[in-house]
Amino acid sequence: MATLNRLWMGLLLLGVLGVLQTPAPAQATLQPNFQEDKFLGLWFTSGLASNSSWFLEKKKVLSMCKSVVGPAADGGLNLTSTFLRKDQCETRTLLLRPAGPPGCYTYTSPHWSSTHEVSVVETDYETYALLSTESVRGPGQDFRMATLYSRTQTPRAEVKEKFTTFAKSLGFTEEGIVFLPKTDKCMEEHT
Repeated sequence: MATLNRLWMGLLLLGVLGVLQTPAPAQATLQPNFQEDKFLGLWFTSGLASNSSWFLEKKKVLSMCKSVVGPAADGGLNLTSTFLRKDQCETRTLLLRPAGPPGCYTYTSPHWSSTHEVSVVETDYETYALLSTESVRGPGQDFRMATLYSRTQTPRAEVKEKFTTFAKSLGFTEEGIVFLPKTDKCMEEHT
């Protein structure tokens, strides 16, 4: 019996040590010297990764959406996104409020009434931007998303690879990463 107890204790210790040695997903950093004025304008949501059960269920029917980032009256940013939903164009605007260093914002989800933190992790301002979004809705209900913004509807292969690497560094698996298909619907300049 003592040998069996030592065996289980040894296995338990190996398991704990194995967990301790497993690297945790990287924390998102911010774009150094973020320049908000260069971030403004038209972007296309070209790639997403998320741990949300809704996202994992619906990712095959999602398509690219258009987003316009503009200055808000209170010093934050208005993020106005237009997307296809049930064969209709739908537009929603989120107010991104500054939350710390430049490139870090918060917004309140209209659906969940929870506060989300969004960080511009990397951008060249002219081609792509990598964003990380996080929130906690309650115990065990954390939400995480990585987003690829592109200035065109056809991001280059190296930008897609950069996004995949970024999403994986945040702990997302290949199954949780999607590149959204182009659509002509809801993409005109004034929808």
